[in-house]
Amino acid sequence: MVRPVDLPTPSLLLDLPVLCNNLATMGRRMAEHGIALRPHLKTAKSAEVAMLATEGQSGGITVSTVAEALAFAGHGFKDITYAVGIVPGKLEPLAPLLAKGVKITLLTDNAAMARAVTDKAAALGVVFDVMLEIDTGGHRAGVLPDSAELLEVGRILHEGPGTRLAGVLTHAGHSYHCRSRDEIKTVAWAEREGLVHAAERLRAAGLPCPVVSAGSTPTAMCGEDYSGITEMRPGVYMFMDVHQLLLGVCSAQDLALSVLATVIGHNRPADKLLIDAGALALSKDVSANELMADIGYGVVCDAATARPIANLFVTDVSQEHGMCAVTDDTLWDRLPVGSKVRIMPNHACITAACHEAYHVVDHGEVIDKWKRFGGW
Repeated sequence: MVRPVDLPTPSLLLDLPVLCNNLATMGRRMAEHGIALRPHLKTAKSAEVAMLATEGQSGGITVSTVAEALAFAGHGFKDITYAVGIVPGKLEPLAPLLAKGVKITLLTDNAAMARAVTDKAAALGVVFDVMLEIDTGGHRAGVLPDSAELLEVGRILHEGPGTRLAGVLTHAGHSYHCRSRDEIKTVAWAEREGLVHAAERLRAAGLPCPVVSAGSTPTAMCGEDYSGITEMRPGVYMFMDVHQLLLGVCSAQDLALSVLATVIGHNRPADKLLIDAGALALSKDVSANELMADIGYGVVCDAATARPIANLFVTDVSQEHGMCAVTDDTLWDRLPVGSKVRIMPNHACITAACHEAYHVVDHGEVIDKWKRFGGW
């Protein structure tokens, strides 16, 4: 039997029972609301995780890079939404998938790009389904629900020779900056209101809008009314992380992802314990610090039990070093040089992206190794 502590460090650990429980929880929640679940695989980037996440669902998935679309199509996924604004230069590698029976749905919020995409697709001899992105408060991308651009872009996609208007899509990314479940509920309400209003305007103008697609883990977990929405595209719910925990979206036992690290030094004069997981193993994401000061780059946990070690966080990182401020002198003896710890990351998506594979753990035993997709 291989135990997690037997692995080389740093290693990315994925707790299989926790993963499966998270998937089941979201699946049940969406089923109760009558909403199709289209998991966003930008977090996992793994065929094995995707198979589990789509079990019992429609089979549709969401990706955020061309490389992901190609990789998942190669593993038999036939309904893929590429949920990042499209440009004509990215159509050529995707077009051959259509001939293989793969439905690729694209995304835009721009009239000039809509024209360019429909013309490029026609030149390639294909027709793509395209969603119209809506800004429901995140202010990253999308047209406003009440804007003139909504109908302009919708008509271009509907009437163009290389596109079909597939519906509307939004991402309530600003839900990650909330500070309570009540705030998330407010964002979820605004997400639904804006998205459904945009869909209704398109339909009133005689334009098709079969799909009304929302998506963020916080709003999918905390929203109360999803009427008018046809699908959800959450991603980090599969693994959860410290940020979601502090938002109140999940509990500590829902954290499926961690990084195994080795204690490589004791800097007693500086009160720092050093580990071999630095920025390239943990990332430099400090999103959780918005909710809990001084949590740094991750929570340090016992390597065997994954239980947090009181008041021990990765407070600083360089490329290959993690530094943990020591406030309890008993830790020098409890965590000698050469011992191992687990780090629960702030943002699972970014930390997972630092690694090539998951070491899959089931009840204290490493049972498999699942490769991740990289590239763009």
